[in-house]
Amino acid sequence: MNRSSHHIFPGPRTGVPPTYEMLKEEHEVAVLGTPQGSGPVMSTVVNIRSETVVPDHVVWSLFNTLFFNPCCLGFVAFAYSVKSRDRKMVGDVIGAQSYASTAKCLNIWALVLGLLVTTAVIIAVIVIYATALAQI
Repeated sequence: MNRSSHHIFPGPRTGVPPTYEMLKEEHEVAVLGTPQGSGPVMSTVVNIRSETVVPDHVVWSLFNTLFFNPCCLGFVAFAYSVKSRDRKMVGDVIGAQSYASTAKCLNIWALVLGLLVTTAVIIAVIVIYATALAQI
């Protein structure tokens, strides 16, 4: 079969394939018809309210659950983070913000206490090791 014998796009044959703009214009004319007049163009503006972003702190809570978990604060923070995510999925933004705020507070406490405990253990090990070396 010869390629030049098939017409895919109607119109004058110039040897140049039609551009996207040409095809779009032809489609609009075919669907909408020819322009009726040069009257004023009316437009409608629709404002779509963007959803409030509520951080649920799930990753931070999971980190605190796995690494800094004094008094199970990381685990409780993780539970509140999951509740916050559930509320956000349902569409309850106020409930999601409340649970997220509690999760954030618990995460801060878990991180601070975890760092204090880790620092205390490191200092205790250094003091015990230094004392043991001094006795030798």
